[in-house]
Amino acid sequence: MKKNTKNNILIALSYSVILIVGMFLGIKFIKDQGFGVKKSPQLAQNSDEKLNEILHIINGNYVDDINTDSLQNLPIDSVLHQLDPHSVYLPPTDVQDMTDNLEGNFEGVGIEYYMLNDTMMVTGVVKDGPAYQAGIKLGDKILSIDTAVVSGRNLPKDQLTGRFKGKSGTGVSVVLLHPGASQSNRIMVTRGKVNISSIDAAYMINNETGYVRISKFGASTDNDFAAAANNLKAKGMKKLILDLRDNGGGYFTAATGLADQFLGENKLIVYTQGKHEPRTDYFSTGTGAFQNGKLAVLINENTASASEIVAGAIQDLGRGIIVGRRSFGKGLVQEQFAFGDGSALNLTIARYYTPSGRSIQKSYKKGYDAYKHELDERMMDGELTGDHTSFQDSIEKTEGVIQHHRKIKPIGGIQPDVFVKLDTTGYNKFYTNLVNKKVLSDYVFNVLTNKYNASFVEQNINIFTINDNDFKDFIGFLQRKNITIDRFQLYNSKNVILNDLKALLCRYYLGDVGYYKAANQTDNAVRQALLNLQ
Repeated sequence: MKKNTKNNILIALSYSVILIVGMFLGIKFIKDQGFGVKKSPQLAQNSDEKLNEILHIINGNYVDDINTDSLQNLPIDSVLHQLDPHSVYLPPTDVQDMTDNLEGNFEGVGIEYYMLNDTMMVTGVVKDGPAYQAGIKLGDKILSIDTAVVSGRNLPKDQLTGRFKGKSGTGVSVVLLHPGASQSNRIMVTRGKVNISSIDAAYMINNETGYVRISKFGASTDNDFAAAANNLKAKGMKKLILDLRDNGGGYFTAATGLADQFLGENKLIVYTQGKHEPRTDYFSTGTGAFQNGKLAVLINENTASASEIVAGAIQDLGRGIIVGRRSFGKGLVQEQFAFGDGSALNLTIARYYTPSGRSIQKSYKKGYDAYKHELDERMMDGELTGDHTSFQDSIEKTEGVIQHHRKIKPIGGIQPDVFVKLDTTGYNKFYTNLVNKKVLSDYVFNVLTNKYNASFVEQNINIFTINDNDFKDFIGFLQRKNITIDRFQLYNSKNVILNDLKALLCRYYLGDVGYYKAANQTDNAVRQALLNLQ
């Protein structure tokens, strides 16, 4: 998936803090676990035995015909490379991480932190989690965890991540310094379950339009959405913007469950079929939380898999409009086969099809060949003309096509009804360098949090801006950090920088919902959705 999009840069910037919510750093693009988990027999620690078991599983379950005899003497990774790119072998630690992330609960303390000036600074506390109950607050500086001094030592990330991790009921001793305090104090935090909603943000964007952001499809996504939708309806929501940009997927059943929230009874959401899997249809129940009211779904090139199931159903059934750029194009369903040693095989067992019978799976080809393949198909259908010899030109031409799916030959992904061009204004090399070095976050935590307090931000989030005086201070901050300034690129990125600083400041005080409230004020896809919902 392409990483150089505006939204990706903003999200990467926003999450430059190290997440310790349950002490797990999430995997961005989760594969579908469409039909649950099957347990294989306990296997000996013998790679040949495991390979034979994997070949047996492939023979009996893979979506297409495959000659496993030719794979007998290959290592496991090489065997899977002969299949599709979404069939993968996972070591035990990755299996557990993926499961924890999608299940939405973790064992830990429930904080997130940022290493500011070599000091561990608390930038988020999960409400009612163990850290919250123990009295850890936003802005606290953590000096030591148990016997390990973690601030002032410039420790690498791998020596920090996991310090809070442990089984529920076990304790962790923390020495911290509250903002404004002259002396540190030691507190004991009892680890426990930390429950995280799979809804990143839900708020009223105007008097009658709600906004809901979902970045993954976890076990409780449909229930989390229903709760958020009911809360927004109580505030007057009649229209909804559902933001699925950069959502790489998750549980198949969570996708059908979310689509069900928008549809009347007995509507076909999606169907699946594979060599060993007969056609299975998934219908709506008519019990959803937002069956009526105008709906816009935001997608982009990183919207994949389970997200495309939802977008495809909404589009095919005429339930709402799709706004943004063509989605990734993953129309395959995986099932997880778990081995006795904790590892697992995620194997593609079926393809899924939208209600109109579309398979949105793109070609397995890589790189230039994949784009050339798509361009050739589009040119045959009369969408494009000319000889596209430049790779970048090919990408731009592909992104620039605005056609409805019913009028063109399927070439992978969901085509938006309202195309929103990728806006890269201000996203230059100098700005990217600031993001990569976390300079914007440093400025927010070092300077802006001392100039703007939580009360001001919350009361004025829709009207205040990071102003020219702040920008002058920011330039001075760059100089103090001995960063070589490219004046042309700096001023070219000025608006982007100011918007990002505001979004990061709002996230610090108000959490993810604050970030999106701020970022969406200048987001063209959100603006287009609002216009088309009128």
